[in-house]
Amino acid sequence: MKSSIDLNADLGEDESADGIARDIAIMDIVSSCNIACGGHAGSPQTMRIMLAAAKARQIAPGAHPSYPDRSNFGRQSMNISLEELEACLASQVFEITTIAEEVGVPLTHLKPHGALYNDAQDDPDLATLLIEMMAGTGLALVGMPGSLIQKMAMERNISFIAEAFIDRRYTGKGRLVPRSDAGAVIADEDERIHQGLSLAQGTALTVQDGSDLMVKADSLCLHSDSDGALETAKKMRLALENAGIMIGSGK
Repeated sequence: MKSSIDLNADLGEDESADGIARDIAIMDIVSSCNIACGGHAGSPQTMRIMLAAAKARQIAPGAHPSYPDRSNFGRQSMNISLEELEACLASQVFEITTIAEEVGVPLTHLKPHGALYNDAQDDPDLATLLIEMMAGTGLALVGMPGSLIQKMAMERNISFIAEAFIDRRYTGKGRLVPRSDAGAVIADEDERIHQGLSLAQGTALTVQDGSDLMVKADSLCLHSDSDGALETAKKMRLALENAGIMIGSGK
């Protein structure tokens, strides 16, 4: 069992006043955050707000780029050339990096969003594109344990943060159940907490096909747009601390 673990959240995806307030409240609980940088959601204004809040709370901020697909919230795979995708991702990362420098807080990591995240775990072309983007940046790359992109990151000496999800169901192959499948997102709060503790304590999950799955994670993620995300974040942190697991990014 780990003595400490990172708790992260995807933030800056809701530009409403309520969404911004919720995300800032979540920052009081988590140890790192992934900030939307325009591909699927977010704007220069929300990036600046999220980065300033992360700086004030001394949590680790990262870039959260996506396929250029705001209409589908970046949750559908896109038929896009690698050259076009690379240019789009570079633009997103450049913008949030520039704002981070203005705010005076360094980015620590990059986590692809949505369909890009899922596709890149085992797609050689997408994994290579992201690895090449990361090389020389000094940023850590967030992805799924046991993935091709983890293997490639290790081969290139790129820091890799193995992530697991407290509010998503897994397949027997250790990948996320597609959101289009019923029950892919865990709605019950008690189930979310149970899964988060299992992941942190290194015990097996019972997954979609009924088999047991071990997931070795450095960081636990919750989605800020899941119903009840703020309350789940509070209860997840308390449950971890009660189990003797401290929260810290290590980034």
